[in-house]
Amino acid sequence: MSRQALLASEAQNGEESVLSTLRPRSLPEYIGQKRVVENLSIAIRAARGRGEPLEHVLFHGPPGLGKTTLAHVIAAEMEATIVTSSGPALARAADLVGILTNLKKGDILFIDEIHRLPSVVEEYLYPAMEDFAIDFVLDPGPHARTVRLSLARFTVVGATTRAGLLTGPLRDRFGLSLHLGFYTAGDLSTIVRRSAGLLGIPLSGEAAETIAMRSRGTPRIANRLLKRVRDFAQVSGKPEVDEDTAVEAMDLHGVDEAGLDALDREYLRVIIQQYSGGPVGVSALAATLHEEQDTLIDMVEPFLLAAGFLNRTSRGRCATPFACRHLGLPATTRPDLFVEDQADE
Repeated sequence: MSRQALLASEAQNGEESVLSTLRPRSLPEYIGQKRVVENLSIAIRAARGRGEPLEHVLFHGPPGLGKTTLAHVIAAEMEATIVTSSGPALARAADLVGILTNLKKGDILFIDEIHRLPSVVEEYLYPAMEDFAIDFVLDPGPHARTVRLSLARFTVVGATTRAGLLTGPLRDRFGLSLHLGFYTAGDLSTIVRRSAGLLGIPLSGEAAETIAMRSRGTPRIANRLLKRVRDFAQVSGKPEVDEDTAVEAMDLHGVDEAGLDALDREYLRVIIQQYSGGPVGVSALAATLHEEQDTLIDMVEPFLLAAGFLNRTSRGRCATPFACRHLGLPATTRPDLFVEDQADE
């Protein structure tokens, strides 16, 4: 199954709306990310006890780990209204100002991919987050004057897959900065069983564990794989999804026992075979694979790094011996090989 099929934000046939029903509605329902949940729980209880809005919160980590879900959970726990947007959607300062002036006390403004905010829009967000006010310049020229518009106290919840691209001033204005890491197989198995119960899918414990092991540590992928396995079992006329059915369905979609898909395997194969194991720069890899650099950096590399298939150094990317063994290829690293890539990091 391609990465686009697993992580597309707009799924066909209403799949995204179905997946949204699987999201937990409160912190006690949330599975995994124990440290994040604990920190949020303390901050929310303290804010509610003081009768104040929650501090601004930043979630960062790879896609599909629950950043949007946690934003809605915060809104539910704070009994607040949530307004959602994204960095690319807020192209003009007027777009942000229009949203901010309509927020009421305690409302949540969720900005996905906040690192993609245009700089001119970001400048308006600074005083809004810190002083809950916006400064306007009227009558440009020699008669210019500044007017300050007060805002209701609100909470910004930002989400990003590229925390390193956030500017320092914006990052410093978040009171809570929480990193979401990949889930354990045990937590994913629990999520799969919960989702199967909500969707009415008869699923064996072994099948849930198999799906969890192939889900790349990502709940969104686990839920999507569960739906693909359900479809396969239904068409095959099997009353229950057992382990063999789950394995057969995921093999059909090209997801192997380590959770790697076709793009992952090709990425590693190119490094090992064409670049002798590395090091090689990401732009050279993107050109060879005919993929965008951002796709490789955001959607391919995080899991490969976490799973031990890839090393990323100042000189470039290197495949590990574990990756060679997984693909059944000999380890042929040449230390003298270096592919120059100024845009690597």
